[in-house]
Amino acid sequence: MRRLALHWQIIIGLILGIIWALVSSSMGWSQFTLDWIAPFGDIFIRLLRMIAVPLVLFSIIKGVSGISDGSKLGRLGAKTLIAYLITTIFAIGIGLTLVNTIQPGTLVDQDQRTKNRIEYELWVTSNNKEFADDLRIMDSLSPAEKQKYEKEVATLESQRSENSNLQDKLKKADNQKGSGPLQFIVDMVPTNIVSAVGKPSMLQVIFFAIFFGIVLLYIAKDKAQPVINFVDGINEVFIKMVDVIMQVAPFFVFALLAGKMSEMAGDDPKAVVDIFKGLGWYSLTLVIGLALMIFVIYPIIVQVVTRKISYVDFFRSISPAQIMAFSTSSSAATLPVTLDCVRENLKVSEDVSNFVLPIGATVNMDGTSMYQAVAAIFLAQFYMVDLSFAQQMTIVLTATLASIGSAAVPSAGLVMLILVLESVGLPGTWIAIIFPVDRILDMCRTVVNVTGDATVSTLIASSENELFFEPLGDRVDNFEV
Repeated sequence: MRRLALHWQIIIGLILGIIWALVSSSMGWSQFTLDWIAPFGDIFIRLLRMIAVPLVLFSIIKGVSGISDGSKLGRLGAKTLIAYLITTIFAIGIGLTLVNTIQPGTLVDQDQRTKNRIEYELWVTSNNKEFADDLRIMDSLSPAEKQKYEKEVATLESQRSENSNLQDKLKKADNQKGSGPLQFIVDMVPTNIVSAVGKPSMLQVIFFAIFFGIVLLYIAKDKAQPVINFVDGINEVFIKMVDVIMQVAPFFVFALLAGKMSEMAGDDPKAVVDIFKGLGWYSLTLVIGLALMIFVIYPIIVQVVTRKISYVDFFRSISPAQIMAFSTSSSAATLPVTLDCVRENLKVSEDVSNFVLPIGATVNMDGTSMYQAVAAIFLAQFYMVDLSFAQQMTIVLTATLASIGSAAVPSAGLVMLILVLESVGLPGTWIAIIFPVDRILDMCRTVVNVTGDATVSTLIASSENELFFEPLGDRVDNFEV
């Protein structure tokens, strides 16, 4: 009897995790879930992150050192950056079109708008001046609304000390904003490769790996070959680690989703639903845009350009990476799985996949850039601020550059959104409004990021005649044994 394909096992684990979280919430078992099940999800993330950085390092070195033609290396680099830039701008364009058409900020329930405004004020207020602003808000409220306002203040003010996470993100954005326009290029060059790997700083790791691989091409063959053999061997070890970890991925995904959902819902299973009610139109607008990229734009481009990969085969090939991206919310943590899917299922050559995918996991953030554009316009609509065409184009430019600077880790785009807002004169503190739903939407936009990486690597491999895909037929996914 043939074993169930891995992606179906992971989907089952994902569904069971959500069901368990809802059941445990209704039964009052959330603390048990957080204490005894959620830690296995944390272990899963740690395992993937443990191998992600060295896998990037050795994969790029192997890929670059295996390209004997220097012109090919330059050609691959140019194609990669251009392709990622085009897909990012395209994603932002779709996001802006949807948010200006649906206008989710004007459709939010008035009570929910009032509640979110109160939460925003309380989260970011740190002195009496802002409290005075709060009091001025009350002047425009009816007696019933004032009573509700005071009740919300009493409830939320007791939670202010627990909301340091937002302040940390604001501080990170302030540091980023104070840098010059070319600071991200300066930051790419590490002063210490050990510390770059330890942080980790993916751009610095990629820079070092490319530099190391290029230098290997310019030294004597007899000197370079032992190093190349060592790199190949280490790379194979980390690839095998991915295979081993993926054998127990369904359980890990179950634990991860059960823990995250229990953390959000507590002992009230309605809490998750309540969170999404207030921001439903914003969430729906963004999810529609992300779904268009995943299910329409990417597969059609691949099908049209390659003329050999069908719509169904594309998703069958990369579905394990997509599910992993949704579970982990991290392009970097998903990278080992993405590499295996693209190499083994789509049959992209190692030269291309080892070069394109690690760079994509760091600089290609189509989902993140779309989210930043949609969120910025939604918040402007929410506060009845009209943005001109020039301001929206500024959002496109800033979101594109910010997506390059976003770390490939969960919720990094939220920090960069502050810069996008402030680029058009909007307060960065407005991110507090969308903070409650960011985690779930982050899971969705990471799927777009990873799917975009796989798409671009496939297109570049096709342009280099290094795409060796054959229809999958009855072939199972590459993690099965």
